[in-house]
Amino acid sequence: MPIRIPDTLPARATLEAEGVMVMDDATATRQDIRPLKIGLLNLMPNKIRTETQIARLIGATPLQVELTLVRMSEHKSRNTNEEHLISFYQTWQEIRDQKFDGFIITGAPIETLPFEEVTYWNELSEIFEWTRTNVLSTFNICWGAMAAIWHFHGVPKYTLDQKAFGVYRHRNLKPASPYLHGFSDDFSIPVSRWTEVRSVDVLQHDGLELLMESDVTGPCLISEKEGKRLYIFNHVEYDSTSLKEEYDRDVANGTPIDVPHNYYPADDPAMPPQNRWRSHAHLLFGNWINQIYQSTPFDINEIGKSG
Repeated sequence: MPIRIPDTLPARATLEAEGVMVMDDATATRQDIRPLKIGLLNLMPNKIRTETQIARLIGATPLQVELTLVRMSEHKSRNTNEEHLISFYQTWQEIRDQKFDGFIITGAPIETLPFEEVTYWNELSEIFEWTRTNVLSTFNICWGAMAAIWHFHGVPKYTLDQKAFGVYRHRNLKPASPYLHGFSDDFSIPVSRWTEVRSVDVLQHDGLELLMESDVTGPCLISEKEGKRLYIFNHVEYDSTSLKEEYDRDVANGTPIDVPHNYYPADDPAMPPQNRWRSHAHLLFGNWINQIYQSTPFDINEIGKSG
């Protein structure tokens, strides 16, 4: 089944060119099926690129998905055209009475700030609490994952002396996890962050399960037995050129930065980068969507009700 997004959303042309099935409203209405309702709280500066990355992954699943784009109510984006935000986004205050089968919270380039110093931390904390009753399953990414696991479990983040930057090998720690069905024993995932969480802190919580880890960059994916939350600290959703764009930007700005680890052939930035994570990105998001489908009620209003 295809993904249902607005006809004029910029991501639509890119997805159609890649062969991702995209459905218009009229076709979706004719189908006697309840689509899975997925919200995307997009905290990234380049919102259009992030929309496309996420829509690409959830649109490849065999279920009909309706994507709702969400932004903070009290924070004004400086990097995305206001017309785009007005046309395609709703604020959290506008959707807070709705229920969602799944909800994705992205990263943000503010990872070295203490959480309490983030200008929209109070509202984000409210959103985390809102997901307890209005969302069946939440997928938190990078800084969003660090913020969520701190909010719900008090797991701290630590600032790194050097940026973790590149494509790193990760180990499959729990092959029986439904989120890792079909995963290899090890695999490559892009990493781009100045902070980390540590296994020793995660393992103190019986309700958390460490699913993926790198010997170099530490924990990657954590699941939660109660609450149906996923926390991923790395960027499995990245495009082939995402790390290159970050590297080129820093070089152009004169910011000291190493060549991304294990990204360019022979570590040569003049060579086109290689994508070694695409299949596992689709697999992870597909497994997440499938878990939602297996457990969500037909009446979406039943989400969050006890018993």
